[in-house]
Amino acid sequence: MATGKPDIPLENKRAAFGAMVQNLRRSQNLTLQQVSDASGLAVSTISKIENSHLSPTYDVMLKLAQGLGTDIVSILDGASALEPKPSPLGRLAVCRKNELPDLDAGHYMFNPIATQLKNRLIDATYATVRAREFSEFKAPISHAGEELVVVLSGAVDLYTDLYEPIRLNTGDSVYYDAVMAHCYVSVSKDDAVILNIVSGASMDKEFLNAKS
Repeated sequence: MATGKPDIPLENKRAAFGAMVQNLRRSQNLTLQQVSDASGLAVSTISKIENSHLSPTYDVMLKLAQGLGTDIVSILDGASALEPKPSPLGRLAVCRKNELPDLDAGHYMFNPIATQLKNRLIDATYATVRAREFSEFKAPISHAGEELVVVLSGAVDLYTDLYEPIRLNTGDSVYYDAVMAHCYVSVSKDDAVILNIVSGASMDKEFLNAKS
């Protein structure tokens, strides 16, 4: 999704993301091994992310958030999971299009929404779908929670492990249990843009581990 901001080299984005992850881990006095045990990710994978040698996929980000006891957008924002939980009453976040953070995750470019609010019950993000073939994915994404996707521009095919591929055009939407493996492929001339809303993404860790 275009934000009107100047392009930032991929290596700079990786370095900034890695620094956020490392700061969040150290702020909780967690070792790489402890995060590995809690997330199911290899110590080497976490180390590569922190040292900007690896761009994590969405699935890896979910597991990393799980291991750090936080959510995806809190990692992106570099927020500490130890902050006291704010009252859920009266919170409000205005997000300007040109101020949304960018996360290059290979098949998708994510622009998370409302990153200034912590302990949300939902995670929402714009996603530019870059993948053009299902074969580009090593494995579809599977995670806890429920997911609502609205196609904002272009067209996509939704692939799952339970249904035949589903074509979604601009304005179409789909709601499903996110534990069902899924991924999106852009089938329009330009990369498609979707609004992705996930609830319950930080559900019980054992449940998420069992499904990942």
